[in-house]
Amino acid sequence: MKPETLNFFERVYEVARQIPHGRVTSYGAIANYLGANRGARMVGYAMNGSHSKDVPAHRVVNRKGLLTGKHHFDGTNLMQQLLESEGIEVIDNQIQNLETHFWNPSELLSE
Repeated sequence: MKPETLNFFERVYEVARQIPHGRVTSYGAIANYLGANRGARMVGYAMNGSHSKDVPAHRVVNRKGLLTGKHHFDGTNLMQQLLESEGIEVIDNQIQNLETHFWNPSELLSE
């Protein structure tokens, strides 16, 4: 990977580490915060490689609240179990009441 890609991944991890317990954000919200509009897929790639970096990747979902990254977790339902342990209800791989649990880094952080 190019150095600028790795730098972007590290910036993604820094944002993800700030997602509060019991809250979630989306790939696109992180991309927008980092000034990478249309960069949601790149954030997804970063999250796929984050599991050895102490990043709460389970708190990052798609814009509709779907657990699209769940197949990157060990076990069949680990992502859902981690979210539920934080008080977030998940039904059919989708977060319920997403607007209640959504954390927008652009509104809550200053880069």
